[in-house]
Amino acid sequence: MSDVQIRPARAEDLPQLTEIYNHYVLETPITFDIEPFSVEQRAVWLEQFAETGRFRLWVAEEASRILGYAGSMRFRPKAAYDVSVEVTVYLRPDVQTRGLGTGLYRALFDSLSGQDVHRAYAGVTLPNQASLALHERFGFRAAGFYDEVGRKFGRYWSVQWLEKKFDG
Repeated sequence: MSDVQIRPARAEDLPQLTEIYNHYVLETPITFDIEPFSVEQRAVWLEQFAETGRFRLWVAEEASRILGYAGSMRFRPKAAYDVSVEVTVYLRPDVQTRGLGTGLYRALFDSLSGQDVHRAYAGVTLPNQASLALHERFGFRAAGFYDEVGRKFGRYWSVQWLEKKFDG
């Protein structure tokens, strides 16, 4: 990862971020979105992130190519949930074994340190041992299981919910 820079996302990253996400929309059950997004549609998603605070987005970049991203978003819209965030990480399929998920999550969780965050949640579509292992490395523990909660590619998929405690 020596040539990889992990930095806050910028507006000009959006086309590559959209490309990465659309791969998972079209090719995997990892996200339950079933139609790809245009860059314009995905701009609304990008607007939720800031360079400070609880809602952050980090990218891994190498030679002007975005390799992946990790972010923290609103967990639920009701005010009492404001001390919780949902986190996510996506990588280009050709770079998944380079430790980028670990680097991105480290940057994300370091940036959340000192923020008013009590818990972070992640939903993992099963099976996905690599994602479960990544989250476990960062102290996530099982919080719940939704059996066959989504249908994509003509079959039902289950989701394991994980949670991580923060000091905030």
